[in-house]
Amino acid sequence: MTIEAIIRGESKNTEFKEMLPAVSEKFVKTVIAFANTQGGTLIIGVADKTRVIVGVDDAELFKQMDSIANAVADSCEPQIVPEIEPHTVNGKTVIAVTVAPGPHRPYYLKAKGKEKGVFIRAAGTTRPASPEKIKELEMEGARISWDELVCVGYSVTEAAVKKLCRDMNRYRKEMRTRGLLPGKPPAVTRTNLEDWKLLKKNGAGYSASNAFVLLTSKHFPFSKTQCAVFKGIERTVFLDKREFSGPLYQQIEEAVNFVLRNIRLGAVIRGLVRREEYELPVDAIREMIVNAHCHRNFTDESCIQVAVYDDRLEVTSPGGLYNGLTFAEAMQGHSRLRNRAVAYVFNQMGLIEAWGTGIRRIQEAAGLFGLPDPEFIEMPDSFRVNLYRKPFCRTDVVGEIGDVGEIRSIEAAGGIEYVGEASDVYGAGCSGCVGDVGNEAGKASAFDDTLKHSILRMIAEDNRISAAKLALALPVTRRTVERYIKELREEGRLVRRGFARGGYWDII
Repeated sequence: MTIEAIIRGESKNTEFKEMLPAVSEKFVKTVIAFANTQGGTLIIGVADKTRVIVGVDDAELFKQMDSIANAVADSCEPQIVPEIEPHTVNGKTVIAVTVAPGPHRPYYLKAKGKEKGVFIRAAGTTRPASPEKIKELEMEGARISWDELVCVGYSVTEAAVKKLCRDMNRYRKEMRTRGLLPGKPPAVTRTNLEDWKLLKKNGAGYSASNAFVLLTSKHFPFSKTQCAVFKGIERTVFLDKREFSGPLYQQIEEAVNFVLRNIRLGAVIRGLVRREEYELPVDAIREMIVNAHCHRNFTDESCIQVAVYDDRLEVTSPGGLYNGLTFAEAMQGHSRLRNRAVAYVFNQMGLIEAWGTGIRRIQEAAGLFGLPDPEFIEMPDSFRVNLYRKPFCRTDVVGEIGDVGEIRSIEAAGGIEYVGEASDVYGAGCSGCVGDVGNEAGKASAFDDTLKHSILRMIAEDNRISAAKLALALPVTRRTVERYIKELREEGRLVRRGFARGGYWDII
């Protein structure tokens, strides 16, 4: 322990006490909370508000250490064995009580019992666990995955089994085509569903696990994906909202498509190739939504939320990090599966490539697109990922028209160059742009003037060029080219000589 660690102050994993409380329950609750979450350190001898190191009297040091050990041993169930050590900081002695994440959850105060004596750590405070959290802790301690439990009373139909097998095979084929699933595994059958703990033999029939129900129906009302588009960067004004239910993989597809419908799509020039590309990496969008479903806490009846703002895509899933996994470990690629059956099926379908790679893949995809670093936020009962957008605020001409030069919308921070008409270039909510999307009166005059100049340049090179050929070389439609030609004629800058067929253009 260093002075720097103390100066950082209390956190989810650190708590200070100026002196050892006379009532042991006051600090034992914190020890229990650390054991039930991600572990942590209780430091005796530091003022919790000022962080002033007051120290522990050397004459009382070992007596207090014994008192802590006895209180923890006598008050906690199951047994917690912390490390209790003295440290010298700035010439003063403090006691550090270090607690590891416990494997036998939930831990609780014997005097209060399991119903009221379970405590957890949240945002630097110790608080009682909710009934839902206690239930999850019990499953963690018993090494039980909720999605592998039998869904009592749910009937397994032949149609549902066949549809799931058929859909999984379709996904496998698609992912192999995209190079995301190696090899050619055999077709998925009912036997595979049994092996993967989706179905359990029950006499002449089958019992469904919760995972099977999640993957074949909308039986659970909390298994939903709520999607919304907000005006600006706050959750105030809705522009659009949808709610998707049904099989998890269908929810994922619908949520991904919802996002794609509500972000910018432009044409990207790479060398001589012009192709359409979204402003955010599709793989990162999919990874964020897949991970949210794979790792969410199904004992929490909240829904997954996907929100599109002017500056970011935000995906929030119920349930924090699982079974003692720390934020630092998660960022380094470590993973602990909350929903083993669902995760395995997603892996077999090619929706997730490998365990613990989701955060890295999102970061890499954002980097390739020149986007700001994604933000990963751990909250007491949820986990959030923010993928930030870049504003589109001006247009430039790059290169020579007819070569690689096109009218391009250059993102404010650089990166991908998008080509398109004003409706593509000036995205919704971009405060630096003129007018609104699709509003002819609001198109930037620079965009119009540059396109007209490009048309005149190409006509100067070939005065018999058609509007269709102009449209092929420019990032606009034929109708838009014809409109610009009409405006040029009305402005007296362009004249048509001869007949429609066989005639030519004359630049004035």
